[in-house]
Order: sequence, then structure tokens, then C-alpha cells
Amino acid sequence: MKELRTEIEIAASANRVWATLTDFSSFPVWNPFIRRVDGELRVGARLVIRLQLPNARSMTFRPRVLRVEPGRQLRWRGHFIVRGLFDGEHAFEIEALSADRSRLVHREIFTGLLVPLMARSLDHTTRRGFEAMNVALKVRTEGA
Repeated sequence: MKELRTEIEIAASANRVWATLTDFSSFPVWNPFIRRVDGELRVGARLVIRLQLPNARSMTFRPRVLRVEPGRQLRWRGHFIVRGLFDGEHAFEIEALSADRSRLVHREIFTGLLVPLMARSLDHTTRRGFEAMNVALKVRTEGA
């Protein structure tokens, strides 16, 4: 098991952060990491997500939505080729710090046979993708 965890404070309400985070149609405009999301935002739904890792080719995967709590949390779980090879549970957790300030925790727990082989790339390349998205989300939400 390997966990990546990043966080950022945003000068906006939790609901405003949620609105930006779940406005999938605008992702190509502002999001450098998750370039596209198609699908319905409901538990059990299958999404089609295109990721762009820094200095790498884009990847498309089809995770299943695990949790949707408006203003608080969004989670999905996907896998590479077959379950148990390289699985990831991605989470966005929003914590209201005040009426106009929030903290976003952006994390993923990776499990599977390939995780030890991918650990270095996850620590460097994938983490940079998470951090780039966090900063872009902050800029987009605070400027809206």
C-alpha cells in the first residue's frame, strides 16, 4: 500500500470549492492534472477520466464513484487492466475552516502488485500532478 496526500488552503467556502471541483465541464480550461471527466456524479456511477501527468503521456481510466458528499467529499476507485495489479482510491476531502476559508485534502491510496515498482514515480510525478491541480483549483476558486 502507498498513500499520496497533499493539501491546500483556499480562501473560499467549502461549497464554493465543491462547485469548482465538480464542474467537470470546465476542467479542460483550468485543470492541468485531470484534463477531462465524463459521467454522472453519483455513487456507483462509472466515470471516464483523462489524466495528464507532468512530462508524461495522458492516461484514461474508468473508476467507479464511491462517495459523493456535496461540500465535503468525493471519492472514486479505479484499477489498471485488472483488479489487484494497480488499484487506486482517489479522494478529495473539503474541510470548512470558516465561512470563507477551506482546506482541500487531495489524496490517493494505491494497492496492488505493481505499487512497489511505481512508488518512486508516484512520489515524484504523480505528487507533482496533485499539487499542480491543487494550486490551479485554488486560483480558479478564489478568482471566481
